[in-house]
Amino acid sequence: MSSSRLLLAGIDEAGLGPLLGSLAIGYTLLEVPAAEPEPWKRLRGVVARNPGSKDRLIVADSKLVFQRTARGAKRLESTVLAFLAQKTAQSTAAGRVRGTLERDPRRLLFGALAPEPRWRALPWDAELPPLPHAAALDSLELSAALLARGLARGEMELVDAGVRLVPAGELNASFEATGNKATSVWEKVLEVLRHVWAQRTRAPLRTMVDMLGGRRRYGGLLGRAFPEASVLLVAETPGRSAYALAARDGSGTMELEFRVQADRRCFEVALASCFAKYARELEMQAFNVYFARFQPELSPTAGYRGDGSRWLADAAPALARSGLAREQLVRTR
Repeated sequence: MSSSRLLLAGIDEAGLGPLLGSLAIGYTLLEVPAAEPEPWKRLRGVVARNPGSKDRLIVADSKLVFQRTARGAKRLESTVLAFLAQKTAQSTAAGRVRGTLERDPRRLLFGALAPEPRWRALPWDAELPPLPHAAALDSLELSAALLARGLARGEMELVDAGVRLVPAGELNASFEATGNKATSVWEKVLEVLRHVWAQRTRAPLRTMVDMLGGRRRYGGLLGRAFPEASVLLVAETPGRSAYALAARDGSGTMELEFRVQADRRCFEVALASCFAKYARELEMQAFNVYFARFQPELSPTAGYRGDGSRWLADAAPALARSGLAREQLVRTR
């Protein structure tokens, strides 16, 4: 384990409140120099926080990066796919070079943290578009190459990034089992946390999670979730809950913080929010194409509560023709 290096992990979700579609939990894991770990500074010139920047990748709260316009879709896709390509980047004598751009959306949506097989087979999977679908391939290849050079220059490495997609059917089954939405969401976020925790042997780990609803106290939950670690309370204040975990066998440590608006304060959470938003938008695009095949005049939906209710009323013929059970697409909580 290197004391001169630090692992930065970020976790954020998209789609906690909608009526239709999956919950997407994005995560990112970066290795950086411990002496100056701020990624926005190290990637200056390649990455920007301001969505108005035209010549750089945008890493910010996904609500700022993405709007339902051609420009917003291109901006979000460019960021996600350029960073995702770094997972396959190779080290050379001249530094790391860009890897392969992801072309199959299924590998993003159903990667290392996939739903169980019974939940994974979404009926609209066949409608997922090949990637990229919003940005030009040659532009993306250039962005990925420039990002690879920026990461090398900043002595940074993208260790891992991805999404835990939680389909509506899986969420509903969890709601029924736990009787509590907050508990169900915590269990899904915990899968991602444990995935991140497994990297602790590489370097000291610092993980930031966007605050989960109104919950402030996580100590007891963490103690039960990580029996192999000691859990120390650092702070529990409005808007911030912080803990220190240390593996009892000496195999590593993790500073863990839950924070309100972490996606606006923290690079790795902002990037995770972009991954989550991109995954959910991909799924909802396929969702709308699928049901339009049964009812061509049906207006698409983003799945949020108000418009989701409108869509359900309008889509009655399509739903009947599809033969799908309601619990496969409509959330019970």
